[in-house]
Amino acid sequence: MDLDELNRHISKIIEEQNRKAVQGFEGYSPEDMNAILYDTFGANSPLELQKLSASDYQKIPMLNLVKYLCHEIEKAGQVKLTAKGFLPTKMVKDLYGQGFITEEFIESGLYKLYKETDSESVHLAKILVELSGIAKKRLGKLSLTKAGKKVVQDDFELLKLLIDTFRNKFNWGYFDGYEQVPIGPLGFGFTLILLSKYGEEKRRDTFYAKKYFEAFPLLLQDLQPTRDTLEEYGAKCYSLRTFDRFLKYFALVEIEDEGNILDHLKYIQKTELLDKLVKVVAPKG
Repeated sequence: MDLDELNRHISKIIEEQNRKAVQGFEGYSPEDMNAILYDTFGANSPLELQKLSASDYQKIPMLNLVKYLCHEIEKAGQVKLTAKGFLPTKMVKDLYGQGFITEEFIESGLYKLYKETDSESVHLAKILVELSGIAKKRLGKLSLTKAGKKVVQDDFELLKLLIDTFRNKFNWGYFDGYEQVPIGPLGFGFTLILLSKYGEEKRRDTFYAKKYFEAFPLLLQDLQPTRDTLEEYGAKCYSLRTFDRFLKYFALVEIEDEGNILDHLKYIQKTELLDKLVKVVAPKG
């Protein structure tokens, strides 16, 4: 066997290995997982975003909060921001008051809604319209871009843009005190696969966290828990970022909390919207 033939033989073996099912990947191959990780809704990925009905788009809180914010910006022509670059108080109260997303601390009266950062959802909506290029900030004023005015007219394209922006540009650890590791955004497509497969039944969030870290164990190595075990700490980080601060905002999961702060249990169930929006192709074989 000459060198060229040997190299072809080795390449063939590597290619075959990359196409073999991996139990920790729910039967998907390393080749599949590469697409899931780096081109989540691309042609070679088992995941595909599908168009929804007009009534279904109305069920997506973050989509509609962003649309309302964009409508208000466009109606005004441009919005003068505060000295720190935030939305004015009147607009913040109006945005939150639409009721697209309610927040426990505000509803209970523990937080008084005044500035943009008092509302996590309003603040996130503002961040997303800037990161996505829907709006631009210039000389202390916020206005829609030409591309932004176009995309907000198409619910499907806007939703795709928001999900892509959330996944690839937004720092998922922005609102929490966990370490700056890519727990959540890395492999979020795998989480969608898990929910598609197991989400019909109400399950603990730890069920999904365990499978997530079985697939991506190296994500745990830079965590520094103080009281919890490494696995418990990682699971809480994953659950908070993935379910509370992403999928719930897009109406893809329902969350049920039980117990008190010391004995907290969280249950996750997919919504009908998830199966309508995300088509999942089963692994080959």
